[in-house]
Amino acid sequence: MTRPITAGVDGSEESLAALAWAAREAVRRDRPLRVVHAWRVQTPELIESAVATDADSQAQWVHGAMTEAVGTVTERHPDLEVTTDVIEGPVADTLVTAAADAEMLVLGTRGHGRVVGFLVGSVGQQVIAEATRPVVLVRAGDRSSSEAAGREIVVGQQGDPEDSADALRFAFETAAARGATVRVVRAWSLPPVFAYSPGSLKLLDEAGGLEPYERKSLAAAVRPLRERFPDVPVEEHVEMGSASQVLLSVAGTAQLMVVGRRAHRTAVGARIGSVAHGMLHHADCPVAVVPHG
Repeated sequence: MTRPITAGVDGSEESLAALAWAAREAVRRDRPLRVVHAWRVQTPELIESAVATDADSQAQWVHGAMTEAVGTVTERHPDLEVTTDVIEGPVADTLVTAAADAEMLVLGTRGHGRVVGFLVGSVGQQVIAEATRPVVLVRAGDRSSSEAAGREIVVGQQGDPEDSADALRFAFETAAARGATVRVVRAWSLPPVFAYSPGSLKLLDEAGGLEPYERKSLAAAVRPLRERFPDVPVEEHVEMGSASQVLLSVAGTAQLMVVGRRAHRTAVGARIGSVAHGMLHHADCPVAVVPHG
C-alpha cells in the first residue's frame, strides 16, 4: 500500500500553509494526498461570534472550509490524487490515528481558526509525542520559494548511529526528492570528569581527542546514508554547544529542519524533548519531528 502524505486542516492560515506544503511534497514524492479536518462541536464560550453555536451550523462551516481548501490544491496540482475526510471526535486522537497510516502528517504550527484549531497547547504536543510517523510543522508564512536551490535540509544527529537513523533517513529521502543538500549537525559538550570511564578514555585517545572523536562518530552515522543516496550532497557539521543552539545557528539557510524525538510521559502529559521543543518554537522554517524506532 502506498502511504499518503496527510495534511490536517482546521480553517486557519497556518493549516492552509501546511496543506500547500504537503501538496508540493506529495507531487515531489509521487504520493497521494489525504486531507483531514478533525473537529469537535464547540460550546459558545470557545468559539468566535462569527460562527454559529449549534452543531449543524458548525458542521456546515467545517465542510465548507474543507471544500475551499482542497479546491485551491487541486487547482494548483490538477494531477494530484486527493482524498478528504471530515471526522468529528477527539481531535488529537483523530490526528494520531491519521498519522499511523501516512508517510507523514503535516500540520500548522499554531492552528487557531474560527472553530478552535487543533494545535493549541496540549493537543499539538500530544499529536507530536504520540504519532508513530513523522510530523511536519509549518508556519503561516511558509512559501514555496523557501524551497529554492541552495537552501539545505538540516538534520540533527546524536549518540550512536542507530539513535538518529530514522531522522537521517527522512532527511536524505526529502533531499533526494528536492535535489537539496543535507547538512548533518552533531553538537557536543565537555562531559563532567566523573563521566569518563577507562573504556571511553581509550576511545578518545585513539580518536585523538574529543572533537575528532565526535567527527568520527558523525561520519560513522552518515556513511550508510551516503551509500544509499550517492547523489545527495552532504555537509557534516560538528560544533561545540547545546544541540538546540547549534541547530538554530544554521537554521537560517534551512528549507527544512529535521529532529528525532523520544516521547516522555509525565504526570502533566506528553513531553517531546527539549531539542524538538526548541526547534518548534524558534526555527522559522518547517520542522519535521521524526519518532525513533
